[in-house]
Amino acid sequence: MTSRLLFFLLLAALPAAATQIERDVAVPMRDGVVLRADIYRPEAQGSYPALVLRTPYGKGQPKMDAYTKAGYIVVRQDARGRYASEGKWESFYRFDTHDAEDGYDTVEWAARLPGCNGKVGTFGISYNAFLQWRLAALRPPSLVCMAAESIPASLTALEGPGTIRPGRRLNWFYAGMSPDMRLRSGADGVKSKAEASKLWKDGEGDRLLHFLPWLNLPKNVFEDEKDAVDAWLRAPHLDPWQFVEKCPEVSVPNLDIVGWFDHCNDGIEIHRAMRRVGRTEAARDGQRLIIGPWSHTGHGKSKVGDVDFGKSASLDVVQTEIRYFDYWLKGKANGVNQDAPVRIFVMGANQWRDEQEWPPTRATPHTLYLHSGGKANTPAGDGALTSDSPTPAQDSYTYDPNNPVPTLWSPQLFTLPADQAPLAKRRDILVYQTEPLTAPLEVTGYPEVILHAASSAPDTDFFVKLIDVAPDGSNRDIASGMVRARYRDGLDKPNPITPGVVVEYRLQLRPTSNEFQVGHRIRVDITSSDFPNYDRNHNTAADQNADAELKTAKQTIHHGGETASRLILPVISKKGGQP
Repeated sequence: MTSRLLFFLLLAALPAAATQIERDVAVPMRDGVVLRADIYRPEAQGSYPALVLRTPYGKGQPKMDAYTKAGYIVVRQDARGRYASEGKWESFYRFDTHDAEDGYDTVEWAARLPGCNGKVGTFGISYNAFLQWRLAALRPPSLVCMAAESIPASLTALEGPGTIRPGRRLNWFYAGMSPDMRLRSGADGVKSKAEASKLWKDGEGDRLLHFLPWLNLPKNVFEDEKDAVDAWLRAPHLDPWQFVEKCPEVSVPNLDIVGWFDHCNDGIEIHRAMRRVGRTEAARDGQRLIIGPWSHTGHGKSKVGDVDFGKSASLDVVQTEIRYFDYWLKGKANGVNQDAPVRIFVMGANQWRDEQEWPPTRATPHTLYLHSGGKANTPAGDGALTSDSPTPAQDSYTYDPNNPVPTLWSPQLFTLPADQAPLAKRRDILVYQTEPLTAPLEVTGYPEVILHAASSAPDTDFFVKLIDVAPDGSNRDIASGMVRARYRDGLDKPNPITPGVVVEYRLQLRPTSNEFQVGHRIRVDITSSDFPNYDRNHNTAADQNADAELKTAKQTIHHGGETASRLILPVISKKGGQP
Protein backbone atom coordinates (compact mmCIF):
# COMPACT_ATOMS: atom_id res chain seq x y z
CA MET A 1 0.00 0.00 0.00
CA THR A 2 1.45 3.36 -1.02
CA SER A 3 1.87 6.14 1.53
CA ARG A 4 -0.48 8.33 -0.54
CA LEU A 5 -3.27 5.72 -0.44
CA LEU A 6 -2.71 5.18 3.29
CA PHE A 7 -3.01 8.93 3.86
CA PHE A 8 -6.41 9.09 2.15
CA LEU A 9 -7.67 6.00 3.97
CA LEU A 10 -6.71 7.53 7.32
CA LEU A 11 -8.31 10.82 6.30
CA ALA A 12 -11.56 9.08 5.43
CA ALA A 13 -11.58 7.33 8.79
CA LEU A 14 -11.37 10.59 10.75
CA PRO A 15 -14.59 11.88 12.34
CA ALA A 16 -16.37 14.55 10.36
CA ALA A 17 -15.65 18.13 11.29
CA ALA A 18 -18.07 19.46 13.90
CA THR A 19 -20.74 21.98 12.94
CA GLN A 20 -20.27 25.40 14.54
CA ILE A 21 -23.40 26.51 16.43
CA GLU A 22 -24.44 29.93 17.73
CA ARG A 23 -27.44 29.83 20.05
CA ASP A 24 -30.33 32.30 20.37
CA VAL A 25 -28.87 34.95 18.08
CA ALA A 26 -31.03 38.11 17.99
CA VAL A 27 -32.87 38.76 14.72
CA PRO A 28 -34.52 42.23 14.76
CA MET A 29 -37.83 42.65 12.97
CA ARG A 30 -39.04 45.87 11.32
CA ASP A 31 -41.42 46.62 14.22
CA GLY A 32 -38.68 46.30 16.85
CA VAL A 33 -39.59 42.80 18.05
CA VAL A 34 -36.55 40.54 18.42
CA LEU A 35 -36.80 36.93 17.25
CA ARG A 36 -34.08 34.45 18.11
CA ALA A 37 -32.36 31.86 15.98
CA ASP A 38 -29.71 29.19 16.21
CA ILE A 39 -27.09 29.41 13.47
CA TYR A 40 -25.31 26.28 12.23
CA ARG A 41 -22.18 26.86 10.18
CA PRO A 42 -19.78 24.66 8.22
CA GLU A 43 -16.50 24.15 10.05
CA ALA A 44 -14.42 25.50 7.19
CA GLN A 45 -14.34 29.21 6.47
CA GLY A 46 -15.89 30.19 3.18
CA SER A 47 -18.83 31.80 1.41
CA TYR A 48 -22.03 29.75 1.61
CA PRO A 49 -25.74 30.05 0.85
CA ALA A 50 -28.09 30.14 3.84
CA LEU A 51 -31.06 27.90 4.58
CA VAL A 52 -33.78 29.31 6.82
CA LEU A 53 -36.26 27.28 8.85
CA ARG A 54 -38.82 29.20 10.92
CA THR A 55 -40.86 27.17 13.40
CA PRO A 56 -43.40 27.56 16.22
CA TYR A 57 -42.42 24.19 17.70
CA GLY A 58 -39.13 25.12 19.36
CA LYS A 59 -35.64 25.05 17.90
CA GLY A 60 -34.71 21.95 19.91
CA GLN A 61 -31.41 20.19 19.26
CA PRO A 62 -31.75 18.97 15.67
CA LYS A 63 -28.85 17.57 13.71
CA MET A 64 -27.99 19.96 10.91
CA ASP A 65 -24.70 18.27 10.02
CA ALA A 66 -25.91 17.00 6.64
CA TYR A 67 -26.72 20.55 5.54
CA THR A 68 -23.56 22.14 6.92
CA LYS A 69 -21.37 19.38 5.47
CA ALA A 70 -23.01 20.09 2.12
CA GLY A 71 -21.89 23.70 2.44
CA TYR A 72 -24.84 25.61 3.89
CA ILE A 73 -25.35 27.98 6.78
CA VAL A 74 -28.55 26.95 8.54
CA VAL A 75 -30.75 29.36 10.48
CA ARG A 76 -33.40 27.79 12.75
CA GLN A 77 -35.62 30.44 14.26
CA ASP A 78 -38.39 30.44 16.85
CA ALA A 79 -41.41 32.11 15.28
CA ARG A 80 -42.79 35.28 16.85
CA GLY A 81 -44.18 34.66 20.32
CA ARG A 82 -42.75 31.15 20.60
CA TYR A 83 -40.07 30.01 23.04
CA ALA A 84 -37.00 32.28 22.82
CA SER A 85 -38.56 34.85 20.46
CA GLU A 86 -40.28 38.01 21.60
CA GLY A 87 -43.78 39.13 20.66
CA LYS A 88 -47.14 37.41 20.58
CA TRP A 89 -47.77 34.23 18.63
CA GLU A 90 -50.47 34.53 15.96
CA SER A 91 -51.93 31.20 14.83
CA PHE A 92 -52.99 30.23 11.32
CA TYR A 93 -56.62 31.00 12.21
CA ARG A 94 -55.84 34.70 12.00
CA PHE A 95 -56.19 36.79 8.85
CA ASP A 96 -53.71 39.43 9.97
CA THR A 97 -50.36 38.23 11.29
CA HIS A 98 -46.70 39.22 11.18
CA ASP A 99 -45.72 35.92 9.56
CA ALA A 100 -45.00 37.27 6.08
CA GLU A 101 -43.03 40.31 7.22
CA ASP A 102 -41.11 38.29 9.83
CA GLY A 103 -40.17 35.79 7.15
CA TYR A 104 -39.06 38.50 4.75
CA ASP A 105 -36.95 40.21 7.40
CA THR A 106 -35.37 36.92 8.49
CA VAL A 107 -34.46 35.93 4.92
CA GLU A 108 -32.79 39.29 4.31
CA TRP A 109 -31.04 39.15 7.70
CA ALA A 110 -29.70 35.67 6.88
CA ALA A 111 -28.43 36.92 3.51
CA ARG A 112 -26.26 39.48 5.33
CA LEU A 113 -24.72 37.03 7.80
CA PRO A 114 -20.93 36.83 7.79
CA GLY A 115 -19.94 34.01 5.49
CA CYS A 116 -23.23 34.05 3.53
CA ASN A 117 -22.99 34.64 -0.21
CA GLY A 118 -26.33 36.45 -0.26
CA LYS A 119 -28.43 33.57 -1.55
CA VAL A 120 -31.13 32.08 0.70
CA GLY A 121 -33.40 29.05 0.56
CA THR A 122 -36.10 28.05 3.04
CA PHE A 123 -37.15 24.60 4.17
CA GLY A 124 -39.36 22.66 6.58
CA ILE A 125 -42.60 20.68 6.69
CA SER A 126 -46.09 21.30 8.06
CA TYR A 127 -46.37 24.58 9.98
CA ASN A 128 -42.78 25.35 8.97
CA ALA A 129 -43.93 25.09 5.35
CA PHE A 130 -46.96 27.27 6.11
CA LEU A 131 -44.59 30.02 7.27
CA GLN A 132 -42.67 29.74 3.99
CA TRP A 133 -45.75 30.23 1.84
CA ARG A 134 -46.72 33.19 4.04
CA LEU A 135 -43.51 35.03 3.15
CA ALA A 136 -43.21 33.88 -0.47
CA ALA A 137 -45.68 36.37 -1.93
CA LEU A 138 -43.66 39.30 -0.50
CA ARG A 139 -40.69 38.21 -2.64
CA PRO A 140 -37.67 39.02 -0.47
CA PRO A 141 -34.84 39.79 -2.93
CA SER A 142 -32.44 37.22 -1.46
CA LEU A 143 -34.90 34.30 -1.56
CA VAL A 144 -33.98 31.94 -4.40
CA CYS A 145 -35.97 28.75 -3.69
CA MET A 146 -38.02 26.90 -1.11
CA ALA A 147 -38.62 23.38 0.13
CA ALA A 148 -42.04 23.95 1.71
CA GLU A 149 -43.36 20.45 2.25
CA SER A 150 -46.62 18.95 3.44
CA ILE A 151 -48.96 21.87 4.04
CA PRO A 152 -52.49 22.24 2.59
CA ALA A 153 -53.44 25.04 0.25
CA SER A 154 -56.05 26.44 2.65
CA LEU A 155 -57.29 26.28 6.21
CA THR A 156 -60.60 24.92 4.93
CA ALA A 157 -58.74 22.04 3.26
CA LEU A 158 -56.92 21.31 6.52
CA GLU A 159 -59.97 21.36 8.78
CA GLY A 160 -62.70 20.08 6.51
CA PRO A 161 -66.47 20.52 6.61
CA GLY A 162 -66.98 23.83 8.34
CA THR A 163 -65.42 22.96 11.68
CA ILE A 164 -62.26 21.78 13.41
CA ARG A 165 -61.04 18.22 13.14
CA PRO A 166 -61.01 17.50 16.87
CA GLY A 167 -58.59 14.59 16.99
CA ARG A 168 -55.87 16.72 15.42
CA ARG A 169 -56.70 20.26 16.46
CA LEU A 170 -57.57 19.89 20.15
CA ASN A 171 -54.51 17.78 20.96
CA TRP A 172 -52.32 20.08 18.86
CA PHE A 173 -53.37 23.11 20.84
CA TYR A 174 -53.80 21.57 24.29
CA ALA A 175 -50.61 19.52 24.43
CA GLY A 176 -48.54 21.29 21.78
CA MET A 177 -49.09 25.03 21.53
CA SER A 178 -50.86 26.19 24.70
CA PRO A 179 -48.27 25.19 27.35
CA ASP A 180 -45.75 27.72 26.02
CA MET A 181 -48.48 30.38 25.77
CA ARG A 182 -49.24 29.81 29.47
CA LEU A 183 -45.56 29.92 30.34
CA ARG A 184 -45.20 33.30 28.65
CA SER A 185 -48.44 34.83 29.96
CA GLY A 186 -48.31 33.41 33.46
CA ALA A 187 -51.79 31.89 33.07
CA ASP A 188 -52.80 29.02 35.32
CA GLY A 189 -52.23 25.48 34.12
CA VAL A 190 -49.41 23.22 33.01
CA LYS A 191 -46.57 24.90 31.19
CA SER A 192 -44.75 22.04 29.50
CA LYS A 193 -45.69 19.72 26.64
CA ALA A 194 -44.83 16.67 28.72
CA GLU A 195 -47.23 17.62 31.51
CA ALA A 196 -50.01 18.51 29.06
CA SER A 197 -49.55 15.27 27.11
CA LYS A 198 -49.85 13.26 30.33
CA LEU A 199 -53.08 15.01 31.28
CA TRP A 200 -54.42 14.42 27.76
CA LYS A 201 -53.65 10.70 27.95
CA ASP A 202 -55.02 10.42 31.50
CA GLY A 203 -58.53 11.41 30.46
CA GLU A 204 -58.58 15.09 29.59
CA GLY A 205 -58.26 14.23 25.92
CA ASP A 206 -61.33 12.02 25.91
CA ARG A 207 -63.31 14.69 27.77
CA LEU A 208 -62.35 17.42 25.35
CA LEU A 209 -62.91 15.32 22.23
CA HIS A 210 -66.50 14.69 23.34
CA PHE A 211 -67.06 18.25 24.58
CA LEU A 212 -69.87 20.12 22.84
CA PRO A 213 -70.30 22.65 21.42
CA TRP A 214 -66.88 23.63 20.16
CA LEU A 215 -67.54 27.35 20.68
CA ASN A 216 -67.87 26.67 24.41
CA LEU A 217 -64.54 24.90 24.78
CA PRO A 218 -62.64 26.21 27.82
CA LYS A 219 -60.02 28.90 27.22
CA ASN A 220 -57.20 26.67 28.45
CA VAL A 221 -57.45 24.61 25.26
CA PHE A 222 -56.57 27.51 22.94
CA GLU A 223 -55.34 30.08 25.48
CA ASP A 224 -54.60 33.42 23.73
CA GLU A 225 -55.85 32.08 20.38
CA LYS A 226 -59.36 31.21 21.54
CA ASP A 227 -60.89 34.38 20.08
CA ALA A 228 -59.25 33.70 16.72
CA VAL A 229 -60.42 30.06 16.66
CA ASP A 230 -63.93 31.05 17.70
CA ALA A 231 -64.09 33.74 15.01
CA TRP A 232 -63.24 31.15 12.35
CA LEU A 233 -65.77 28.66 13.77
CA ARG A 234 -68.43 31.34 13.28
CA ALA A 235 -67.40 31.84 9.63
CA PRO A 236 -65.63 28.61 8.56
CA HIS A 237 -66.08 29.26 4.86
CA LEU A 238 -63.46 32.02 5.03
CA ASP A 239 -59.85 31.12 4.32
CA PRO A 240 -57.15 33.27 5.95
CA TRP A 241 -54.35 31.58 4.00
CA GLN A 242 -55.18 32.18 0.30
CA PHE A 243 -52.05 30.34 -0.87
CA VAL A 244 -53.40 29.39 -4.31
CA GLU A 245 -54.72 32.91 -4.86
CA LYS A 246 -51.26 34.32 -4.04
CA CYS A 247 -49.35 32.05 -6.43
CA PRO A 248 -49.16 34.74 -9.16
CA GLU A 249 -47.08 36.81 -6.72
CA VAL A 250 -44.56 34.03 -5.95
CA SER A 251 -41.38 34.19 -8.01
CA VAL A 252 -39.32 31.24 -6.68
CA PRO A 253 -39.50 27.46 -7.27
CA ASN A 254 -40.52 24.99 -4.57
CA LEU A 255 -39.83 21.36 -3.73
CA ASP A 256 -42.76 19.59 -2.04
CA ILE A 257 -42.37 16.10 -0.57
CA VAL A 258 -45.63 14.64 0.73
CA GLY A 259 -47.45 11.35 1.31
CA TRP A 260 -50.58 9.68 -0.03
CA PHE A 261 -51.79 9.22 3.56
CA ASP A 262 -50.84 12.71 4.70
CA HIS A 263 -53.79 14.78 5.87
CA CYS A 264 -51.85 17.81 4.59
CA ASN A 265 -51.37 16.62 1.00
CA ASP A 266 -53.74 19.23 -0.39
CA GLY A 267 -50.54 21.22 -0.92
CA ILE A 268 -50.55 19.41 -4.25
CA GLU A 269 -52.96 22.17 -5.31
CA ILE A 270 -50.31 24.82 -4.63
CA HIS A 271 -47.93 22.91 -6.90
CA ARG A 272 -50.52 22.80 -9.65
CA ALA A 273 -51.28 26.51 -9.32
CA MET A 274 -47.61 27.50 -9.29
CA ARG A 275 -46.96 25.58 -12.49
CA ARG A 276 -49.80 27.51 -14.15
CA VAL A 277 -49.47 31.03 -12.78
CA GLY A 278 -46.18 31.38 -10.88
CA ARG A 279 -44.74 34.86 -11.37
CA THR A 280 -41.54 33.77 -13.16
CA GLU A 281 -40.48 31.05 -15.55
CA ALA A 282 -38.16 29.68 -12.87
CA ALA A 283 -41.07 29.48 -10.44
CA ARG A 284 -43.32 27.72 -12.96
CA ASP A 285 -40.76 25.30 -14.38
CA GLY A 286 -38.83 24.70 -11.18
CA GLN A 287 -41.70 23.26 -9.16
CA ARG A 288 -41.04 19.68 -8.06
CA LEU A 289 -43.53 17.37 -6.36
CA ILE A 290 -42.65 13.99 -4.84
CA ILE A 291 -45.49 11.85 -3.44
CA GLY A 292 -44.66 8.69 -1.52
CA PRO A 293 -46.61 6.13 0.52
CA TRP A 294 -46.28 8.13 3.74
CA SER A 295 -48.32 9.83 6.41
CA HIS A 296 -47.66 13.34 7.80
CA THR A 297 -44.58 11.96 9.52
CA GLY A 298 -42.16 9.28 8.39
CA HIS A 299 -41.42 10.80 4.99
CA GLY A 300 -38.90 8.65 3.20
CA LYS A 301 -39.49 5.45 5.15
CA SER A 302 -40.50 2.18 3.51
CA LYS A 303 -42.85 1.09 6.29
CA VAL A 304 -45.96 3.10 7.13
CA GLY A 305 -47.96 1.84 10.07
CA ASP A 306 -48.15 -1.91 9.61
CA VAL A 307 -47.66 -1.77 5.83
CA ASP A 308 -44.22 -2.33 4.34
CA PHE A 309 -43.99 -0.95 0.81
CA GLY A 310 -40.53 -2.41 0.23
CA LYS A 311 -37.07 -0.93 0.04
CA SER A 312 -37.91 0.93 -3.14
CA ALA A 313 -40.25 3.20 -1.17
CA SER A 314 -37.33 4.63 0.80
CA LEU A 315 -36.21 8.17 0.04
CA ASP A 316 -33.40 10.17 1.63
CA VAL A 317 -35.39 13.35 2.13
CA VAL A 318 -32.49 15.47 3.39
CA GLN A 319 -30.24 14.54 0.47
CA THR A 320 -33.13 15.17 -1.92
CA GLU A 321 -33.50 18.66 -0.47
CA ILE A 322 -29.75 19.27 -0.63
CA ARG A 323 -29.64 18.24 -4.28
CA TYR A 324 -32.45 20.69 -5.02
CA PHE A 325 -30.72 23.48 -3.11
CA ASP A 326 -27.38 22.70 -4.79
CA TYR A 327 -28.92 23.39 -8.18
CA TRP A 328 -30.72 26.60 -7.28
CA LEU A 329 -28.35 28.08 -4.69
CA LYS A 330 -24.98 26.86 -5.99
CA GLY A 331 -25.63 26.41 -9.69
CA LYS A 332 -24.53 22.78 -9.69
CA ALA A 333 -25.27 20.93 -12.93
CA ASN A 334 -26.80 17.95 -11.10
CA GLY A 335 -29.82 17.38 -13.34
CA VAL A 336 -32.49 18.92 -11.12
CA ASN A 337 -33.64 21.03 -14.05
CA GLN A 338 -34.12 17.83 -16.08
CA ASP A 339 -36.15 16.02 -13.41
CA ALA A 340 -39.82 15.37 -14.09
CA PRO A 341 -42.10 17.90 -12.39
CA VAL A 342 -43.87 15.09 -10.53
CA ARG A 343 -42.57 11.81 -9.12
CA ILE A 344 -45.07 9.40 -7.60
CA PHE A 345 -44.90 6.07 -5.82
CA VAL A 346 -47.41 3.58 -7.26
CA MET A 347 -48.56 1.45 -4.35
CA GLY A 348 -49.33 -2.19 -5.05
CA ALA A 349 -46.75 -2.22 -7.82
CA ASN A 350 -44.43 -0.55 -5.27
CA GLN A 351 -42.54 1.41 -7.90
CA TRP A 352 -41.60 5.05 -8.45
CA ARG A 353 -42.65 6.72 -11.67
CA ASP A 354 -42.11 10.14 -13.23
CA GLU A 355 -45.08 12.15 -14.44
CA GLN A 356 -45.29 15.41 -16.37
CA GLU A 357 -48.32 16.69 -14.47
CA TRP A 358 -50.67 15.88 -11.64
CA PRO A 359 -53.09 14.27 -12.03
CA PRO A 360 -51.95 12.35 -15.14
CA THR A 361 -54.10 13.51 -18.03
CA ARG A 362 -53.81 10.12 -19.72
CA ALA A 363 -55.93 8.47 -17.00
CA THR A 364 -59.31 7.29 -18.27
CA PRO A 365 -62.50 7.05 -16.16
CA HIS A 366 -63.58 3.53 -15.22
CA THR A 367 -67.01 3.28 -13.60
CA LEU A 368 -68.14 0.68 -11.08
CA TYR A 369 -71.74 0.72 -9.86
CA LEU A 370 -72.91 0.03 -6.32
CA HIS A 371 -75.25 -2.93 -6.12
CA SER A 372 -76.82 -5.18 -3.46
CA GLY A 373 -79.88 -7.15 -2.51
CA GLY A 374 -80.48 -4.70 0.33
CA LYS A 375 -78.04 -6.25 2.77
CA ALA A 376 -74.71 -4.52 2.17
CA ASN A 377 -74.04 -3.93 5.86
CA THR A 378 -70.60 -5.31 6.92
CA PRO A 379 -68.09 -7.13 4.68
CA ALA A 380 -70.20 -10.28 5.09
CA GLY A 381 -73.16 -8.60 3.34
CA ASP A 382 -74.18 -8.76 -0.30
CA GLY A 383 -72.81 -5.42 -1.48
CA ALA A 384 -71.09 -5.53 -4.88
CA LEU A 385 -69.33 -3.27 -7.37
CA THR A 386 -70.23 -4.10 -10.97
CA SER A 387 -69.45 -2.70 -14.40
CA ASP A 388 -73.14 -2.70 -15.36
CA SER A 389 -75.73 -0.51 -13.68
CA PRO A 390 -78.06 -2.76 -11.66
CA THR A 391 -81.81 -2.54 -11.14
CA PRO A 392 -82.91 0.00 -8.50
CA ALA A 393 -82.35 -1.05 -4.88
CA GLN A 394 -81.26 0.48 -1.60
CA ASP A 395 -79.34 -0.15 1.60
CA SER A 396 -79.89 1.45 4.99
CA TYR A 397 -78.09 1.96 8.27
CA THR A 398 -78.48 4.01 11.40
CA TYR A 399 -75.97 6.70 12.27
CA ASP A 400 -75.79 7.49 15.97
CA PRO A 401 -73.37 10.35 16.77
CA ASN A 402 -73.13 9.00 20.30
CA ASN A 403 -71.59 5.84 18.85
CA PRO A 404 -69.57 7.05 15.84
CA VAL A 405 -67.32 4.92 13.66
CA PRO A 406 -63.87 5.30 15.26
CA THR A 407 -60.88 6.60 13.36
CA LEU A 408 -58.16 4.06 12.64
CA TRP A 409 -54.92 5.96 12.97
CA SER A 410 -51.55 6.13 14.68
CA PRO A 411 -50.98 6.92 18.38
CA GLN A 412 -49.68 10.30 17.17
CA LEU A 413 -53.12 10.96 15.64
CA PHE A 414 -51.98 10.76 12.02
CA THR A 415 -53.83 8.89 9.30
CA LEU A 416 -52.31 5.60 8.16
CA PRO A 417 -53.04 2.89 5.58
CA ALA A 418 -55.17 0.96 8.05
CA ASP A 419 -56.61 -2.55 7.88
CA GLN A 420 -60.37 -2.16 8.33
CA ALA A 421 -60.74 -5.40 10.30
CA PRO A 422 -61.55 -3.66 13.62
CA LEU A 423 -64.69 -2.23 11.98
CA ALA A 424 -65.88 -5.45 10.32
CA LYS A 425 -68.88 -6.03 12.60
CA ARG A 426 -70.28 -2.50 12.53
CA ARG A 427 -73.65 -2.46 10.80
CA ASP A 428 -73.45 1.30 10.25
CA ILE A 429 -70.93 0.70 7.45
CA LEU A 430 -72.08 -0.39 3.99
CA VAL A 431 -69.57 -2.45 2.01
CA TYR A 432 -69.46 -2.90 -1.78
CA GLN A 433 -66.70 -4.86 -3.52
CA THR A 434 -65.75 -6.41 -6.84
CA GLU A 435 -64.98 -10.01 -7.58
CA PRO A 436 -61.24 -10.86 -7.46
CA LEU A 437 -59.44 -9.10 -10.31
CA THR A 438 -58.11 -11.19 -13.18
CA ALA A 439 -55.69 -8.46 -14.31
CA PRO A 440 -53.91 -5.62 -12.50
CA LEU A 441 -55.73 -2.28 -12.39
CA GLU A 442 -53.84 0.94 -11.68
CA VAL A 443 -55.79 3.83 -10.15
CA THR A 444 -53.88 7.13 -10.19
CA GLY A 445 -55.49 10.50 -9.59
CA TYR A 446 -58.64 11.53 -7.76
CA PRO A 447 -61.27 8.78 -7.48
CA GLU A 448 -64.82 10.09 -7.35
CA VAL A 449 -68.01 8.69 -5.86
CA ILE A 450 -71.43 9.81 -7.02
CA LEU A 451 -73.75 8.96 -4.17
CA HIS A 452 -77.54 9.03 -4.16
CA ALA A 453 -78.61 9.15 -0.54
CA ALA A 454 -81.49 10.12 1.70
CA SER A 455 -81.45 10.87 5.41
CA SER A 456 -84.09 11.26 8.08
CA ALA A 457 -82.12 14.34 9.27
CA PRO A 458 -81.90 17.88 7.85
CA ASP A 459 -78.12 17.59 7.87
CA THR A 460 -75.71 14.67 8.09
CA ASP A 461 -72.37 13.36 6.81
CA PHE A 462 -71.37 10.69 4.33
CA PHE A 463 -67.87 9.18 4.33
CA VAL A 464 -66.39 6.98 1.62
CA LYS A 465 -63.25 4.84 1.73
CA LEU A 466 -61.62 3.19 -1.27
CA ILE A 467 -60.06 -0.08 -0.09
CA ASP A 468 -57.65 -2.65 -1.54
CA VAL A 469 -58.70 -6.13 -0.36
CA ALA A 470 -55.94 -8.75 -0.56
CA PRO A 471 -56.55 -12.50 -1.05
CA ASP A 472 -55.60 -13.11 2.59
CA GLY A 473 -58.54 -10.94 3.66
CA SER A 474 -56.56 -7.90 4.77
CA ASN A 475 -58.17 -4.69 3.58
CA ARG A 476 -56.20 -1.45 3.40
CA ASP A 477 -57.77 1.91 2.65
CA ILE A 478 -55.96 3.91 -0.02
CA ALA A 479 -58.17 7.00 -0.40
CA SER A 480 -61.11 8.61 1.33
CA GLY A 481 -63.52 11.49 1.08
CA MET A 482 -66.50 12.99 2.85
CA VAL A 483 -69.33 15.46 2.45
CA ARG A 484 -71.39 17.38 4.98
CA ALA A 485 -74.86 17.57 3.49
CA ARG A 486 -75.53 21.23 4.20
CA TYR A 487 -72.26 22.15 2.45
CA ARG A 488 -72.77 19.94 -0.62
CA ASP A 489 -72.75 23.06 -2.82
CA GLY A 490 -69.84 24.72 -1.01
CA LEU A 491 -68.89 25.98 2.44
CA ASP A 492 -70.20 29.41 1.48
CA LYS A 493 -73.61 28.00 0.46
CA PRO A 494 -75.03 26.11 3.46
CA ASN A 495 -78.34 24.49 2.60
CA PRO A 496 -80.11 21.87 4.74
CA ILE A 497 -81.57 18.82 3.04
CA THR A 498 -85.19 17.72 3.15
CA PRO A 499 -85.53 14.59 5.31
CA GLY A 500 -86.39 11.54 3.24
CA VAL A 501 -85.56 13.13 -0.11
CA VAL A 502 -82.84 11.51 -2.24
CA VAL A 503 -79.94 13.88 -2.92
CA GLU A 504 -77.03 13.39 -5.30
CA TYR A 505 -73.62 14.00 -3.73
CA ARG A 506 -70.31 14.13 -5.57
CA LEU A 507 -67.37 13.16 -3.40
CA GLN A 508 -63.85 13.64 -4.75
CA LEU A 509 -61.61 11.32 -2.79
CA ARG A 510 -58.11 12.23 -1.74
CA PRO A 511 -55.30 11.73 -4.30
CA THR A 512 -53.83 8.28 -4.65
CA SER A 513 -51.85 5.94 -6.86
CA ASN A 514 -52.45 2.23 -6.32
CA GLU A 515 -52.22 -0.80 -8.57
CA PHE A 516 -54.77 -3.40 -7.50
CA GLN A 517 -53.13 -6.74 -8.09
CA VAL A 518 -54.51 -9.97 -9.58
CA GLY A 519 -56.71 -11.70 -7.00
CA HIS A 520 -57.36 -8.46 -5.11
CA ARG A 521 -60.77 -6.82 -4.82
CA ILE A 522 -61.72 -3.17 -5.12
CA ARG A 523 -63.95 -2.17 -2.22
CA VAL A 524 -65.92 0.90 -1.18
CA ASP A 525 -67.12 1.49 2.38
CA ILE A 526 -69.84 4.06 3.09
CA THR A 527 -70.74 5.38 6.53
CA SER A 528 -71.50 8.66 8.31
CA SER A 529 -68.66 9.22 10.76
CA ASP A 530 -64.92 9.01 11.25
CA PHE A 531 -64.37 10.26 14.78
CA PRO A 532 -62.29 11.95 16.10
CA ASN A 533 -60.52 12.51 12.77
CA TYR A 534 -63.64 14.49 11.84
CA ASP A 535 -66.26 16.18 13.97
CA ARG A 536 -69.46 14.20 14.46
CA ASN A 537 -72.41 15.54 12.50
CA HIS A 538 -75.23 16.26 14.98
CA ASN A 539 -77.96 15.40 12.46
CA THR A 540 -79.69 18.71 13.19
CA ALA A 541 -80.17 21.97 11.29
CA ALA A 542 -78.57 23.99 14.09
CA ASP A 543 -75.14 25.59 13.94
CA GLN A 544 -73.15 22.57 15.01
CA ASN A 545 -70.24 24.67 16.26
CA ALA A 546 -72.62 26.41 18.67
CA ASP A 547 -75.20 23.72 19.52
CA ALA A 548 -74.72 20.51 21.52
CA GLU A 549 -77.83 18.49 20.65
CA LEU A 550 -77.17 15.09 19.01
CA LYS A 551 -79.81 13.08 17.16
CA THR A 552 -79.83 9.69 15.48
CA ALA A 553 -80.43 9.50 11.73
CA LYS A 554 -81.51 6.74 9.38
CA GLN A 555 -79.43 6.79 6.19
CA THR A 556 -80.46 5.18 2.90
CA ILE A 557 -78.13 4.69 -0.06
CA HIS A 558 -79.92 4.28 -3.39
CA HIS A 559 -78.37 2.53 -6.36
CA GLY A 560 -79.43 1.46 -9.83
CA GLY A 561 -81.66 3.15 -12.38
CA GLU A 562 -81.87 6.94 -12.10
CA THR A 563 -80.19 6.79 -8.70
CA ALA A 564 -77.12 4.88 -9.86
CA SER A 565 -74.58 5.43 -7.09
CA ARG A 566 -71.16 4.71 -8.52
CA LEU A 567 -67.41 4.82 -8.15
CA ILE A 568 -65.40 6.47 -10.92
CA LEU A 569 -61.75 5.44 -10.98
CA PRO A 570 -58.98 7.27 -12.91
CA VAL A 571 -57.29 4.27 -14.52
CA ILE A 572 -53.89 4.16 -16.18
CA SER A 573 -54.06 1.61 -18.97
CA LYS A 574 -51.14 -0.72 -19.56
CA LYS A 575 -49.48 -0.54 -22.95
CA GLY A 576 -51.34 -2.60 -25.48
CA GLY A 577 -54.10 -3.55 -23.08
CA GLN A 578 -57.35 -2.41 -21.54
CA PRO A 579 -58.05 -1.67 -17.88
